[in-house]
Amino acid sequence: MQKLNKIFKGIDYLDMLGDPEVSIVNIEQDSRKVIPGSLFFAIQGTVSDGHDFIDRAIKSGAIAVVCEQLPEKLHDKVTYIKVKESNKSLGLAASAYYGHPSRKLKLTGVTGTNGKTTTVTLLYHLFRNLGYRTGLISTVSYFIHDSKLPSTHTTPDPVKINRLLSQMVQDDCEHCFMEVSSHAIVQQRIAGLHFAGGIFTNISHDHLDYHKTFSEYLRVKKQFFDHLDGNSFALINRDDRNAAYMVQNSKANVKTFALKSMADFKCSILERNFEGMLLKIDGKELWTSLIGDFSAYNILAVFAAAKLFGINGDKILKIISSLSPVEGRFETIRSSGQVTAIIDYAHTPDALDNVITALKQLKRTNSQLITVAGAGGDRDRDKRPLMAGIAAGKSDKLILTSDNPRSEDPELIIRDMLEGVDEIYRSRVICITDRKEAIRTACIMARAGDFVLVSGKGHETYQEIKGVKHHFDDREIVRSVFSSI
Repeated sequence: MQKLNKIFKGIDYLDMLGDPEVSIVNIEQDSRKVIPGSLFFAIQGTVSDGHDFIDRAIKSGAIAVVCEQLPEKLHDKVTYIKVKESNKSLGLAASAYYGHPSRKLKLTGVTGTNGKTTTVTLLYHLFRNLGYRTGLISTVSYFIHDSKLPSTHTTPDPVKINRLLSQMVQDDCEHCFMEVSSHAIVQQRIAGLHFAGGIFTNISHDHLDYHKTFSEYLRVKKQFFDHLDGNSFALINRDDRNAAYMVQNSKANVKTFALKSMADFKCSILERNFEGMLLKIDGKELWTSLIGDFSAYNILAVFAAAKLFGINGDKILKIISSLSPVEGRFETIRSSGQVTAIIDYAHTPDALDNVITALKQLKRTNSQLITVAGAGGDRDRDKRPLMAGIAAGKSDKLILTSDNPRSEDPELIIRDMLEGVDEIYRSRVICITDRKEAIRTACIMARAGDFVLVSGKGHETYQEIKGVKHHFDDREIVRSVFSSI
């Protein structure tokens, strides 16, 4: 419980009407979760406007309301705070309410189109193995040292972030590694957080349904690095052509990593096979069970970040070599008939291209790659034909299927994807709307030595259809089919 004026100390606001010393028991932006003593933030979202729910929040017990527009009718026992940006004020207030936990540990944010989950997860496991009490906020899961919590968003809302960080501080965590999505940046979910470091993995076509243009997507990602201070580091992938733009105005200590360009941290791939890769980092060789150039970039970013925190390089390499692939990222399942299925979250053109390229580098001349791919509904439509075009051109056979159609007709999504398939590759493509049947067909078609890539959902254990989430796990389907053939 904290006084309202203490929470808003140092936060700009336009007006405050009512008692500034009311005691706040919690902060909410969802009127359905308001309890007596809540501070309610009215935030204008893409679907609904929190200002429409101010009365509901007050009826549920909100004693203070933060809004951009004051309601016509004001309640005597409610304090109103008018601000320019409710979402930014929410981040700042949540940080203050929980005692600025991001200042009490070393928070590292990882942003980019692909590789965020793998990078933060590997960093979490590396630092835990180094003996540090460590937290994780990722697409797959949240961890407060040993305690696992379910994940709801790539980057949760500001209240949840600060609550998690506060719990980590209470549990004596020294580090936290967190994915930072473009949605989180533009929606100010990370406002008020202090980052000890920021990592840029790469950027490619994604989320244009939300950001509208690629240049806007770039600008949003750049904002993360613009707000790092002079005591933080900004670690960027120099092989990405937009890396320099990301840190143009950053006050942070900029360091680079790369496989192809000159950089502060370099990596070479010496050998690769289906069991893993032999890498050379910092003049030292290490073996990893992770596969693909994209994995080499992630491992190098992890190594570089740990070095920037002052960790001994030999210690880092020894532990990295023992780390396993992240759940749903290039996860392999082998059948008794020598067919290998790969489950991967790849849901962008670039990610799908990277995974297929890695598999083509490993497969034998006489083996084939059968890809199962779909695209999510109510999301960026422009990437659908791009993904299908890549998959058709680089796979021996392609089965287009449903992903998470959400409110859209899955057959129309598949039709959008088909538009990207060149006529010369059409004979390779089969359309099977039922995802379970699509996976089953791919596994049955495969022969000894073949690869079946099931892409798009990775770690997810559901399929969202018409607003309802049904249990669905690609890995379970593959194992079931393999056990029956």
